[in-house]
Amino acid sequence: MSTPAARPQTLVVIDMQRGFRDPASQWCVPRYDEIVPAIEALQERIGGSAVFTRFVPDPEEPGAWQAYYRRWHQMCQAADAPAWGITMAVPAGSPIVTKPTFSKWGPELEALVPLGGEMVLTGVATDCCILSTALGAVDAGRFVTVVSDGCAAVGDEAQAQTLALLDLLSPMVRIATSAELLAALPAKAPATA
Repeated sequence: MSTPAARPQTLVVIDMQRGFRDPASQWCVPRYDEIVPAIEALQERIGGSAVFTRFVPDPEEPGAWQAYYRRWHQMCQAADAPAWGITMAVPAGSPIVTKPTFSKWGPELEALVPLGGEMVLTGVATDCCILSTALGAVDAGRFVTVVSDGCAAVGDEAQAQTLALLDLLSPMVRIATSAELLAALPAKAPATA
């Protein structure tokens, strides 16, 4: 079995969108802005292009989604609504996966995270999209690292509970801080002129 340092790592930034940042939104994640520095530091050091994801509602609202959007009516917006814009800088060439589901795992991520590779998960919300994406990935044979200070939930209690739940899935899932991950990564070579 490969060690965490030997596995290819893919940074996946889940749903860093206006609809989850805006304090007036029904889906506001209170600590949204606090996790951005950890994500940016990892993005700079992991190398390669980070994968960004977007949640965009399905206009068909199939099955149970109809009831869900009756509860969260404000969030049933068109795919091009400002709420679904990514708030972080997305480098040119970075893949963006858009899905109308909590889990962002599927053929797109499967093609970007090699079997036996490690998906480093950051973003929002830990208790929803991070959790469901992690479960899909481990079912598909990928290792998952959830960056505890690089993701945020709807509240501190939900954050702690979800991280504790995910920790039960070790060694398929590990919980680490951005400092722990950065310390394990090789130093970035200085830019040459």
